[in-house]
Amino acid sequence: MSTMSPAGIPGHSNAALIEANLQPGELERLLGVARAAAQAGAQPLRELFGQVLKVQEKGAAGNLVTEADHAAEAAVLALLAVQTPDFGVIAEESGRRGAATDLQWCVDPLDGTTNYAHGFPFFATSVGLIWRGRPLLGALVLPALEQEFWAAPGLGAWCNNERLQVSACPRVADALLATGFAYDRIGRLDNNYAEFAWFTHRSHGVRRAGAAAVDLAYVAAGRVDGYWERGLAPWDLAAGVVLVEQAGGVVSGYDGSPLDLASGRVLACGPALQAEMVADLARCRPLSGASFGAPELDTTAP
Repeated sequence: MSTMSPAGIPGHSNAALIEANLQPGELERLLGVARAAAQAGAQPLRELFGQVLKVQEKGAAGNLVTEADHAAEAAVLALLAVQTPDFGVIAEESGRRGAATDLQWCVDPLDGTTNYAHGFPFFATSVGLIWRGRPLLGALVLPALEQEFWAAPGLGAWCNNERLQVSACPRVADALLATGFAYDRIGRLDNNYAEFAWFTHRSHGVRRAGAAAVDLAYVAAGRVDGYWERGLAPWDLAAGVVLVEQAGGVVSGYDGSPLDLASGRVLACGPALQAEMVADLARCRPLSGASFGAPELDTTAP
């Protein structure tokens, strides 16, 4: 099995599978666990959607958490504890659990909490498995849209019963792109505003739907041609990275280097689009705070 993507960048999930050296049938079993866990987390999201009464902020302004986040995470973790008791877990709401093992689950129980709290149906439960920090397999469920995505090396990327393939769009000028904005955007100039303006001006448009894992899934499905974002966590990325790679796409840092989950920056697209997006991202410089109503940031920037 080749570890190279179509653009020549090592595929994280393919390389992780080779190094993990799983026993026959184990990859399929673990993918089944991921799918079952994502479905388990999605069930309380279905039940509570439109009924959430308590919304709180955690950390940065606008970073919301609801009882649905906690209910979904509890459901996911309960299933993982039974099916893979020796694996570590990195979960958005409860942090790290278990030993720091080679195989670790990355769990986002409710990707798109702000959407969920406002009744906007673009949200998901995302469950990804990483091997020594590299995405290996993953699944996510969009309960309001009745979509289930899953992927693993050699098994492809799927949505419901449809095999996924990234788009062949060759130019930013012909592309529909997606991005997002981190919660710390209010307090820093490196906030993706300049990149958003650049690509909006040069493409068919940029969609900002507020759920990173779903954006990656939609790149895998060819529904958007490319996606970039900063300020992300491993649980935002783990499952979606595998989806894009196994659908024939490339995932990297902004500069085209191999993705580092800890960096929080990701570029995902079809192979034909990557070089131009890398070049465009390199041209962008942060806008002045005064240009978007925050002149105080200009005096505090390094």
